[in-house]
Amino acid sequence: MKLAETKADAHGTVRRILGDAHFINRVTSIGITEGTAFQTVRNDRKMPVLLYCRETLIALNRADAERIEVAV
Repeated sequence: MKLAETKADAHGTVRRILGDAHFINRVTSIGITEGTAFQTVRNDRKMPVLLYCRETLIALNRADAERIEVAV
């Protein structure tokens, strides 16, 4: 399942990050790494995905959220 497909208040873990080295470096630098637990705070259409990860609230645009595979 993609991060962009999760529902609000869903808890899960990051399974895989897809993309080039630049994207992976950018996402891991903000704390989203494989195996990390997260909670989807808000996921409205045409809005960034808000998630709580490593005691930080993170906003990801939808294109980036489509590249992150999660297990809920």
